[in-house]
Amino acid sequence: MTERKHAEAALQASERQFHTLADSIPQLVWMADAMGKIYWFNSHWHDYTGTSVNDTSSHDWQATLAPVSLEEARYRWTQALEAGTSLELELSLLGKDGQYRPFLTRVIPLRDPTAVIYGWIGTHIDISERKRNEQAVRDARDTAETALQNLRETQNSLIEMEKLAALGRLVAGVAHEINNPVGTSLTVATALERKTTMIATEMAQGTLRRSSLSEFLEISRQASSQLVANLNHAAELIQSFKQVATDRNQSNQRTFDLGDLTEQIALSLRPGLGKKNLTLKVECQPNLTMISYPGPYGQVLTNLFLNSATHAFADNKEGSIEIKVLAAGKDSVEIIFSDDGCGMSVDVRRKAFDPFFTTRRDQGSTGLGLHIVHSIVTNYLGGRLHLDSEAGEGTKVRLVLPRVAPASS
Repeated sequence: MTERKHAEAALQASERQFHTLADSIPQLVWMADAMGKIYWFNSHWHDYTGTSVNDTSSHDWQATLAPVSLEEARYRWTQALEAGTSLELELSLLGKDGQYRPFLTRVIPLRDPTAVIYGWIGTHIDISERKRNEQAVRDARDTAETALQNLRETQNSLIEMEKLAALGRLVAGVAHEINNPVGTSLTVATALERKTTMIATEMAQGTLRRSSLSEFLEISRQASSQLVANLNHAAELIQSFKQVATDRNQSNQRTFDLGDLTEQIALSLRPGLGKKNLTLKVECQPNLTMISYPGPYGQVLTNLFLNSATHAFADNKEGSIEIKVLAAGKDSVEIIFSDDGCGMSVDVRRKAFDPFFTTRRDQGSTGLGLHIVHSIVTNYLGGRLHLDSEAGEGTKVRLVLPRVAPASS
């Protein structure tokens, strides 16, 4: 009996120590017998739920669960009791203020030295702050993703606008160039019409002289020659621009000769020289067959040309732009675009392909021209490019493109 009393006293002392320890921690704690019937809650449980310290039998911990958690908790708790295994799940518990808060709930079995379960201990850790932080992180991430998506859409929109602007500048240059031969042809045709009317009048009146007829025939021959030359030049410009514009509006691969296409693009670019003291030289190796995208390739050359014309030659400085096209091994071609303009500093060269970077923003530049070049060459044409430029030494852009471009995804 003495040993039994000592054992009971020791057990009671151990329980008191445990209860004291459980009351000193911030978690909600309860204890249950082997069948799961709760016989003790710590003080924090009573503080949170607003129940009396003596009230341990009139309710179960599941009574404080949110309705959405109740069914799952009962099912899991029943499984744990039957299997004698631990239980862990997130639940919402009702506080004395009428609010549900999230808790991480853990229930573990207590075993004697023979591994027989003699009770259970449950803990509930308030994870409200963690949940708020997680939600704040999710909200911040969603906001950032939305902002990034808006930025990408804006950037894509600006890139498309810049492509159209480049094509618009090309149209304006071609239209201006076409005006010259068409205007000349109109002047010649008007003079020829007037001379023809005079000859017809003299013939009707019977006053036509042989010398006048000879003079009219010579004038007609010269006028016809000028008309044919000027109209052929206008037709070449229109055909070149038509091909370039058609290619720009199509994204399908097609087979073409790179030299011929480059010459056509150059023909449509020459009017862009306008009143600038610039020359454009094109040198193409023949028989360079490509299966690629002519429209994007034309966009690349157009942007490189406009970039040089705008940035490399300040104050109407005289200079030259050169395009060389040649084979680079069996499966690739090389396009070298160079100018002898002002060149770039190290800092400008480093950021040349960055979107929205420009040294001429005050003159309306968007900083997307070379970025579009880089994107088309690397992402669309499957090639690579290298920029070589020094301040005062001109600029050279070397493109290496596969003869068969990767299929567009």
